[in-house]
Amino acid sequence: MKIAVTGGSGKLGRHVVRRLTEEGHQVMNLDRAGERSPGLAIVDLRNYGQVLDVLFSLDSRLTGFDAVVHLGAIPAPGLMPDAATFENNMLSTYNVFQACRRAGIKKVVYASSETVLGLPFDVDPPYIPVDEEYPARPESTYSLVKHLEEQMAIQLTRWDPELSITGLRFSNVMDPEDYERFPSFDADAMLRKWNLWGYIDGRDGAQAVARALENGQPGFEAFIIANADTVMTRSSASLAAEVFPNVMVTKDLGEHETMLSIDKARRLLGFEPEHSWRTYHSNKTTPTED
Repeated sequence: MKIAVTGGSGKLGRHVVRRLTEEGHQVMNLDRAGERSPGLAIVDLRNYGQVLDVLFSLDSRLTGFDAVVHLGAIPAPGLMPDAATFENNMLSTYNVFQACRRAGIKKVVYASSETVLGLPFDVDPPYIPVDEEYPARPESTYSLVKHLEEQMAIQLTRWDPELSITGLRFSNVMDPEDYERFPSFDADAMLRKWNLWGYIDGRDGAQAVARALENGQPGFEAFIIANADTVMTRSSASLAAEVFPNVMVTKDLGEHETMLSIDKARRLLGFEPEHSWRTYHSNKTTPTED
C-alpha cells in the first residue's frame, strides 16, 4: 500500500515507518521535523490546506494514498499548556480525519492512548485487568482530547460506513535503551502504579499498527496496545493486591501478566507482543563462551 504516516519522526513513528517499509509498503513521513530525505514531507498538521494538499499529492513522489497512520501530536500531558495541547492535538486529528474523507482514503489507524482508561488511577479502576468495555475516564486535557478523538471517529464512520478508523490506545512507548532503568522500578510499587505497570515496546507498537492496517474493519474500534508483561519482577497478583486492595480482579493473573488487557487486540487484530524488557536484561547477563 501507499501509506502516509504523520509524526513518523517520533519515538513510535520511527518504528512504524521502518516496519511498514520493511513489509514492502511505500511510506511517506508527514512531520514538522526529521532528517531530510525523499520519504519526508514537512507538513503542519494544524493547517488543513497543507494536510489536504499532501494527501492528494506531494510533487511526483507519492500520490494516491491507500491509508493514513496518524501519530503526529504533542505526545503526553504536561509538556505544554493545556490550551496548547488541546488546540494542537484536536485540530490536527480533525484535519487528518477530514482530509482522508475528502481524499477518499478509507483506512485510518491512529494513536489513541491508555490515558483514557483513567490514568494516573488516583481513582481506582473499575476492575483489573482494565479493558475497552468501560466508559472513558479522561483525567487530563491530553486524555480528554484522546477521548474526543474517539468520539469524533465514531461519528465520522457513522457518516461513511465504508470508512475504517482504528484507535490504538498505546501504553508508555519504550525503546530497548529504556530498559536499563526498569530494575529500579521494583523498589517502590507506586512508581509505576499510574499506568498499572504497563509499557509497549516501540517495535511491538509498530506491529500493532501493521495488524490494524491489515485487519481493521469498516467502522470504529479502539484497542489497548501494551506488552504482555509488566515492568516489574514482582507478580501481578501481588501488585494488584497491595496497591488496589479494593479493586476486583476478574481473572487469575499470570506471574507477570499485563493489567492492561490486550485480549481484544489479540482476538480481532492478531496482535501478539514479540519483545520484552526481561529478554533484554537476560541477554545482557547471559555469559558467552570463550
